[in-house]
Amino acid sequence: MNTPINDDNKDSGRSRYAPPQFREQRPMPTTPQLYVPSTPPVPSSSDGNQEQWTEIVPPPEQLPRPALRQVYSTMRLMGRIAKVVAFAAVVALLTILARPLWQGTVINTDSQTSQNPKPSDRPTANSAPANSPRMAAAGVAATPAAAPSASAQVQQPLVPTQAQQASLAPNSNTPAQEPRSTFRGVTDSEIRFGISAPFSGPAKELGQNMKMGIVSAFNVANANGGVHGRQLRLIAADDGYEPARAAGTVKQLYEKDQVFGFVGNVGTPTAVVALPYALDRKMLFFGAFTGAGLLRSDPPDRYVFNYRASYAEETAAVVNYLVKVRRLKPQQIAVFAQQDAYGDSGFAGVEKAIRSLTGGNASTILRLNYQRNTVDVDEAVAQLQAEQEKQQKAKRPPIKAVIMVPTYRAAAKFIEKTRDLYPDMIYTSVSFVGSTALANELTLLGKRFATGIIVTQVVPAVDGHSSLVLDYKSALAKYFPGESPDYVSLEGYVDANVLIAALKRNGPQLDTERLVGTLESLRDLDIGLGTPVSFSRSEHQAVHKVWGTQLDATGHYQPIDLE
Repeated sequence: MNTPINDDNKDSGRSRYAPPQFREQRPMPTTPQLYVPSTPPVPSSSDGNQEQWTEIVPPPEQLPRPALRQVYSTMRLMGRIAKVVAFAAVVALLTILARPLWQGTVINTDSQTSQNPKPSDRPTANSAPANSPRMAAAGVAATPAAAPSASAQVQQPLVPTQAQQASLAPNSNTPAQEPRSTFRGVTDSEIRFGISAPFSGPAKELGQNMKMGIVSAFNVANANGGVHGRQLRLIAADDGYEPARAAGTVKQLYEKDQVFGFVGNVGTPTAVVALPYALDRKMLFFGAFTGAGLLRSDPPDRYVFNYRASYAEETAAVVNYLVKVRRLKPQQIAVFAQQDAYGDSGFAGVEKAIRSLTGGNASTILRLNYQRNTVDVDEAVAQLQAEQEKQQKAKRPPIKAVIMVPTYRAAAKFIEKTRDLYPDMIYTSVSFVGSTALANELTLLGKRFATGIIVTQVVPAVDGHSSLVLDYKSALAKYFPGESPDYVSLEGYVDANVLIAALKRNGPQLDTERLVGTLESLRDLDIGLGTPVSFSRSEHQAVHKVWGTQLDATGHYQPIDLE
């Protein structure tokens, strides 16, 4: 009979027949044992020939238990996942920290701007179409003046707008790319121009109307795809028709608004300040609303281009009319003028014209002055009365005509105070007066104040039906509904169309020097004026024609022949 090996009996002789490695094994769990006969049988020392059976026990498995192996595998997998997550977190953190530095490098490299972001990237009312009369229009911004005033502003550039901040801040979804700047005021999507003009004070209608005309032309071009894919934008700054404020507005337009050039700036006294600033920086100074000789050097300043006839040409035309058509003597002509560079320029034109007619022997011309941005004309009226009495005592011909170089309110006040004193007086004015505003002021006073007032113009009659005038009226009605056609806004419209024609001819590669070269090669451009538009290297005034108009009893201007 087979007997199993008893591990609990340490003295059993049979244990010595077990393999050596199992002699000191710890007890195995109690499990059913297999018994097999030993081969061959080993005789027992005590039993002699008795057959013996030996228990063959397999060695215990040395491999890990299945559950332990699964734990180890899971831990190794989790460790690898943790490493991947940590690496991804480090990469994301580095990307977030490096992105502002990278964007700042791109902005500084691709744009020629100052610390402030370009206004071209502000999605405000200035870059979206708007039809607010006078002060808002598509592609137009208004910039506050250096001095506080009620103005035509629609934004504050001193505080970055939300769009400005967004253009510099990282976007968690898709980083916003700032339009690439190719030149100051020029990006792939727009061209920025600036205008410094009065949008507040006694001369505000001049600035508002000039701006409306320019914006109307810009909007027409923008609606047709812009110029070589770029939209035209006008940024306005209110200088109040004061030189001191103009110094701040032109600086602001250049430094903060980063404009390409100036177009349609209003006034001579403000140009005295703005023009040198622009020339020092080689900026385009185009189509200013002034006929002063300051902007008509001989030879011309490279960056200054004028559309309109000069005050010298306007006053020469009216002096010729008074002497040759109305048969007045030169000494019967007086000048009512603003006491500044604007008045000086107009007075110089009258003097030059009279000298030309008298062979250089012009007598002293009476000049009646008033202060800019006022309607205080009492001193001028008193001076005229004294001169008339003096002429009467000396039995010389009295003053029969007054050539005015004013703004509309001062002109209306002067006519109001002298019309009853001298019912037969002939009143004329240069175009800067603001023809429509003057007509409105005089019509309110009564028909006798308005009838017969002569104003020289540098554009055709707004009541006409030429293609140019009809296009202008259509654009004005579309973008400034409710606004009446006006000689000043028509001039702004013509200014802008000449500029647009030059920009188209220039091509997509735009900078100041290229555009100046294009303008100087512009010959016989026909925009419907009835006279060609031309520039050259020695001629930076496009048109020399002067139109004559006269107010009727209804307050409308009728064309007259000045020759």
